[in-house]
Amino acid sequence: MSLTEAIILGIVQGLTEFLPISSTAHLRILPALAGWQDPGAAFTAIVQIGTLIAVLIYFFRDIISITGAVVRGIASGRPLGTTDAKMGWMIAAGTIPIVIFGLLFKTQIETSLRSLYWISGALIILALILTLAEWLMKQRMKKGLPAKTMEHIGWKEALLIGLAQSIALIPGSSRSGVTITAGLFLNLSRDTAARFSFLLSLPAVFASGMYQLYETREILMNSSSALLNLIVATTFAGIVGYASIAFLISYLKKHSTGIFIIYRIALGLTILALISAGYVQA
Repeated sequence: MSLTEAIILGIVQGLTEFLPISSTAHLRILPALAGWQDPGAAFTAIVQIGTLIAVLIYFFRDIISITGAVVRGIASGRPLGTTDAKMGWMIAAGTIPIVIFGLLFKTQIETSLRSLYWISGALIILALILTLAEWLMKQRMKKGLPAKTMEHIGWKEALLIGLAQSIALIPGSSRSGVTITAGLFLNLSRDTAARFSFLLSLPAVFASGMYQLYETREILMNSSSALLNLIVATTFAGIVGYASIAFLISYLKKHSTGIFIIYRIALGLTILALISAGYVQA
C-alpha cells in the first residue's frame, strides 16, 4: 500500500463509517475498482480506531457521564441506580452478540464474506429493510405516535439493537445502517437511533481494533512503511469521521434515510454490473 492509497482509504473510512452505507464495503470496492490490493479485514478493523476516537471526542460528555455513573453505581451497590448507569450496562449487554458472532465466524468474515457478491447483496437487502423501517415510522407519525428519545431506551431496545449490530459483521451491511434500522423498527427517532448506534459501537470497535493490532504486531513492527500507512489512514479516518458524525445527526433531525437507501441500491447494482462485465473480480 502506498501512502496515497492509505490517505484515500482513511478518508473513505471516515466518510462512510457513520453513514448507513458501509465503510467495509467501500474499503473493499474502491481498491477493486482502482486495481489496488484488498487492504483486508485487519486493516479495516484497525483504521476504525480513528473513527472510534472521533466518537469519543464527539460524545465526550455523554461517555464521561455514563462511565462515572457506572463506577459510582458499582461502588454504592446500586449498579442500575441511575439512568446513565443503566445506559452503560445496556451498552455492555448490547455488545455481547457481536462479540459472540464475531468469534464464531471470524474466518468467514475475513475471507469468503468479503466477496463482492456478498457485499452487493448486503447493500441492496439492507436498503430494502431500511425502506420498510422508514415506512413503518411514517405510519406511526400519521397516527400521532411520538418517537422514542434516549430517555426511553430500555433493555429490550438495547438488546435487540445489539443483536442487529452483529449483522454488521457481514461486509456491506453497515454497522450504523443495521443499528439505525433496528432503532426505527423499535420507534426510536432517527437522530436518537443514530446517537445510540454510535455509543453502542464503542466497545465492539475498540475490541476489534485492539485484537487486530495484536494479531498484526509483528508485521507492523518489521515494516516501518506499513506502520506509517496505518497511522496516516487512521488519522485521516478520525478527522473525517468526526465531521461525518456531526453531519449525520444533524441531517437525521430533519430528513429521512431515503438518500442513503437510494445510494445503497445503486451501488449494489453497479457492483453486480461491473462483475458481470468483467471489470472487477468478485
